Amino acid sequence: ANTIAADGGKTIVAGNNKVIAARLSDAKFFWDQDRKTPLQDLLPKLESITFHAKLGTVAERVTRIEALAGEIAKTIGADVEKAKQAARLCKADLVSGMVGEFPELQGLMGRYYAIDQGVDPEVADAIRDHYKPQGPSDTLPVSKIGQVVALADKFDTLVGFWAIDEKPTGSKDPYALRRAALGIIRIILSSSIKLQLHKLSVTHTQNYLDKHTQSSAASNMGPLPFNDPSLVVFFADRLKIYLKEQGARFDLIDAVLPLNGGDDMLMILRRVDALSKFLETDDGKNLLAGVKRASNILRIEEKNDGAPFRGRVEQSILMKNEERILNREVDSAASLAHKAVEAEDFEAAMKAISKLRAPVDAFFEHVTVNDPDPTFRENRLRLLNRIREATAEVADFSRIEG
Repeated sequence: ANTIAADGGKTIVAGNNKVIAARLSDAKFFWDQDRKTPLQDLLPKLESITFHAKLGTVAERVTRIEALAGEIAKTIGADVEKAKQAARLCKADLVSGMVGEFPELQGLMGRYYAIDQGVDPEVADAIRDHYKPQGPSDTLPVSKIGQVVALADKFDTLVGFWAIDEKPTGSKDPYALRRAALGIIRIILSSSIKLQLHKLSVTHTQNYLDKHTQSSAASNMGPLPFNDPSLVVFFADRLKIYLKEQGARFDLIDAVLPLNGGDDMLMILRRVDALSKFLETDDGKNLLAGVKRASNILRIEEKNDGAPFRGRVEQSILMKNEERILNREVDSAASLAHKAVEAEDFEAAMKAISKLRAPVDAFFEHVTVNDPDPTFRENRLRLLNRIREATAEVADFSRIEG
């Protein structure tokens, strides 16, 4: 009150008590009234709420989220029926009296009503948690079902606004799409969830067509971008910023991103971790120097000759022992690294290419790449290209600083 009350604050307290009592009375009324109607029976009312003029109603959105939740649940090994039920009910409390009066309780009241109506507790928790995380400091969904519905909810938002070309630009992000992407990233990385984002975006774009061919959404959306890679690029950019904030080196992220285009964020994180550990070793540091030297020579000579030095290395004209050993070790390392990457064992992949350190050092010490004989020169440049190709199994070394 910014004043000293003559009665010691009794009048102020009494006034506050009246206001609080009235609000609690309202809440008690809404609680009693809302409990008379099961969440399932509230769903038709969502048809009267527009989510976005070009993306249809909240009811249509719930249908899409339910379909997507089923797909994600299959992918990560969650209970499909529970995930679909949680998705189906996750927005029902928006038309309850309580949330109409207290909007900040959305999701939370849905959980209370679901528990009251005998819904599976895991489904009820997912209804509460599907909005999470709502910011960088917010907690994450605790259960797999909650993770599924949260991912589906946020992914539907992103795919929808991408489809109608309402992407974030500069500092403008009116639909909080950056926050939605960051929420997906945090859930995926914290729970080690493997999702192929491009495939999922194509699948969900089809959901728009399948579910809303005659709907208000379909009539306003126009042709949908089935193979638009910009959403995955957007995720990759958000991931780079997030990992950098977590202490990862920006150049290492750039070195592994091109290998899968940012489609599998968990794989990117594992690659970055393995590469970071490798580069802390002597083998890693020295191999990096050798690969950069090979790449620099190739770049200069390819520019001079106007063509890349690709193709098979001719073993019959490998005149020096060091180049024969390097050729043999490159073939072995490339094969082992490829198999390790396919098995997603990135530490084993790094170990495989680490064996190139000694033969690469020996090659540069004893072999002249730009030999006067053009046949020897071209063959040795092809051998350098094999080094570049072998190490590219694990990272683009040209993007790594140092």
